[in-house]
Formats: sequence, C-alpha cells, structure tokens
Amino acid sequence: MAQRTVLVVLFEGVQSLDVTGPAEVFSGAADPNGDPAYRVSTASLDGAPVRTSSGLTLVPDHALRALDAAPAPDTLLVPGGLGTRPRCPDLVDWLRVHGPRARRLVSVCTGAILLARAGLLDGRRATTHWAYCDKLARDHPAVRVEPDPIYVRDGNVATSAGVTAGIDLALALVEEDLGRAMALTIARHLVVFLRRPGNQAQFSAQLAAQTASREPLREVQQWITEHPDDDLSVERLAARARLSPRHFARAFQAETGMTPGKYVDRVRVEHARRLLEDTSRGVEEVSRACGYGTPEAMRRAFLKALGTAPAEYRRRFHAPPSTPAPPASRTSLTPLT
Repeated sequence: MAQRTVLVVLFEGVQSLDVTGPAEVFSGAADPNGDPAYRVSTASLDGAPVRTSSGLTLVPDHALRALDAAPAPDTLLVPGGLGTRPRCPDLVDWLRVHGPRARRLVSVCTGAILLARAGLLDGRRATTHWAYCDKLARDHPAVRVEPDPIYVRDGNVATSAGVTAGIDLALALVEEDLGRAMALTIARHLVVFLRRPGNQAQFSAQLAAQTASREPLREVQQWITEHPDDDLSVERLAARARLSPRHFARAFQAETGMTPGKYVDRVRVEHARRLLEDTSRGVEEVSRACGYGTPEAMRRAFLKALGTAPAEYRRRFHAPPSTPAPPASRTSLTPLT
C-alpha cells in the first residue's frame, strides 16, 4: 500500500490544536504491514517557523513556495486560528493555485475562511467554528454554510468546526482510507470518541443557549436538563419560575436566545442520543425516559433534528462493549516542536 501524504499549512497565529490534533490522528495510522500509513509534513509560505495563537512555535518541514514542482499531496490540510483574520493574500493565492491539485482538501475551524477566499468553497456545502459561520456566509455568499454539523463533506472537500472537530474529521478520513478498526485503534490511543457523527451539533443545548441572568430562569434551565421526561410545557415551566406563561416565554427567549420549546426539544434529543449510544435500553423505553411518550414522537423529533431515525442512529453510533486493542503505530512529528 502506497504511503499517503498529508501536508499541513502553517501561518502566523495558527491554532496549535488545529495542527497537532489531526497530525496525531494521521501519524497514528498503520498499514497492514504495520508501517506508517501517512507521511505528515508541514509547510509555511517561506519555510520560517511560525508562532501559534497560544504562543507555541512550530518549525515547518518545507516552504510552500518551494513545493510548486513537487507532487501534490494526497491530503492538503488548512488549519484555522487568529491568523486567518488578516487577508493573507500570498497564502490565499497559493491555495487558489495548489488546492485543486490535492486529492482531498481539508480545513479545520476558520481554515475554511482561507479556502473560501481562494474560491475553493464556491458552490459547496461547508462549515467552520460556530462563532464564524455568519461571517463566512456573509463574506462568501457562494458558499452554502451549514452552522450546526461538526464537519461537512462535499466531494473531495471537507471542512470542520472548531478545534477538536478537526480530530473527529481526521478520524473519519482515516476510517474512509483504512477502515473502522484502524480509526478505532487511534481513537482509543488518543482517548477520544470515534463515533461522533459529522451531523452532530457543534455544541449542546446548554452551550448553544445563553445562561439566563435571572435565578428563576437558570433554575428552570437546570430543571429541564435533569428532568427531560417531565411535563415541560410552557405553563408548567412558567409556574416553576413563578411567572405568567407569556412573561416566562418572552423572558426565556430574551435571556437564552431560544424559545422554551426549542430548548426542550434540543435537551430531549441530546438525552435520547446519549441513551441510544451508551445503553441497551429499548427505543420505547428511551422515548419514555426522554419525555416523548411514544417511539413515533421520538422518531419524528430525530428525523427533524438529525435526519435519521432512532433505530438507524443506534445502529451507526451505539458503543460496542470495550475490547482490548493494540496501540496504534506511532511516528514522530519532529517539525512540530
């Protein structure tokens, strides 16, 4: 099996975990003979070391400008970070020319902004860190921005959400190349979940919503999270907050950024997903435990939120019993020092 090449682009102000997270995933993969399946290298425009947004210094293998005549990498990975805020015209020009040559073009976090500036996301579905999705959509209307998923695949272009989502995407790419067993071995070695699906929300309902400033509303938020199987109608929640239903609904949306009904829907879907992933409880039992009442009600909620039915979700993402696995083959990344 030919060794695949992964080229990671570096620039001043890059997010260090956007670089090292995927690099650790790829460098942990082995082919059937136990040899490294990927050769990971890094390059900045002029080959000079770069300082990350956290203050670490990364020393690249190459200068991008010196790679013009080199074979195109199998995977070209563009990380994000504060360094994407400047226009970076020289880097964008390099990506515009060389990005299409790679078999697979990948971005992590705000690296999608650099790809969009290079015109490489025009007409494609893409995502980025949730805090920059509106900016990406506003500045690049030809890009079909999807703010919720942790990563999006569109042809040979893959974009991911912020920071740790780059690890999820890299694991998905390894699974595509080398199979689920190898991806699972790497995930175990890194002590991360393999099964986070690309359409999983970038953050939970509790994180997506703002925390209410008033104590009664904060208590209601906590109650919803702890009691998804209870009566969570506006009338009952308003009574807990000692407000009228109309005043409660208006205040809840003003302080959390979403309606009570939407918040309840998200909490219930998240709770159901965890039960389907981590337990063997039947679908009917899960539906009752999450306040749906019937499996059909939960099915409708899953189709609306995730585009898949609960049974299919469990088939894809239920965690099997843990079994010992040999450690992944490791290769060093000496440039990342």
